[in-house]
Amino acid sequence: MTVPGQPHVTVPGQPHATDHPEQLPTTGPADRRVSAGVSETQGAVTLIGSVQRAMRLLEAVATHGYGAPAKQLARETGLALPTTYHLLRTLVHEGYLHREKGLFFLGDAAERLSSSGAQQKRRSTVADTLAHWRDSIGVPVYYAMYRNGEIDVMCVSDSPEAPAVEEWADFRETGHAHAIGQCLLSQLDEDTRRDHLARYPAQAITPYTVRDNDALLRRLGRTRRMEAVVERQEYALGTVCAAVPITVGTTAATMAISLPARHADRLLPAAERLQAEIGRHLGSLTLSISI
Repeated sequence: MTVPGQPHVTVPGQPHATDHPEQLPTTGPADRRVSAGVSETQGAVTLIGSVQRAMRLLEAVATHGYGAPAKQLARETGLALPTTYHLLRTLVHEGYLHREKGLFFLGDAAERLSSSGAQQKRRSTVADTLAHWRDSIGVPVYYAMYRNGEIDVMCVSDSPEAPAVEEWADFRETGHAHAIGQCLLSQLDEDTRRDHLARYPAQAITPYTVRDNDALLRRLGRTRRMEAVVERQEYALGTVCAAVPITVGTTAATMAISLPARHADRLLPAAERLQAEIGRHLGSLTLSISI
């Protein structure tokens, strides 16, 4: 299965000329080039001195929860005071800092960077964990949440040896048919389930799919709390799936696996192993799963 909406990132072989600072003459004193805003290290690596200095100032401000004046920041970063004032004014103008009563604090733009960085770290933690389980159990592993009234597949970890299910029918609209959706719906209260099914009613998409909302609700009602949900060829012919519920506070989440139907005998042992792994690592993942 592939997750819709994921960006395709390409890495160009050669950067555009506009990506580089203006090349300065290589003759003349090195300090002339540094003062112009470009510092050079070993080899052909070119660094932008003004960016380096601005980053040092941001790091210095971040260490002062109650703010710091320009003179103190200049001392701590080893920058000349005029340069410090110039960079601080620029950072304030761009929203990375704000000034209050002569003291400088991190601004909204810096806070957004910090928040985005923390989110990326949480996503990376989940992705790395799923990849480890994929390789150790030998199955593709999926992570999904129910949020804002929708089934949202957040991460899929597969490989050529353990390929994921192809999403041939919209995963959000077919939650009644696959283990991920059934597992998430089983964690919701009755009213929320009925609201979801009013928007995405159950309908047969394979000969094995539950036929209507009432039949699905009866099945969900029989599902015990924290019990793995299993479906066999209800979403995709030739595929069996199992999903393990994860509930942290009010967040309904699941991790799931899939296998070709010819390996159906491996499904329950693999699901039990995944559930055991989740139990051992849930504490460290708690802050990461709400991504």
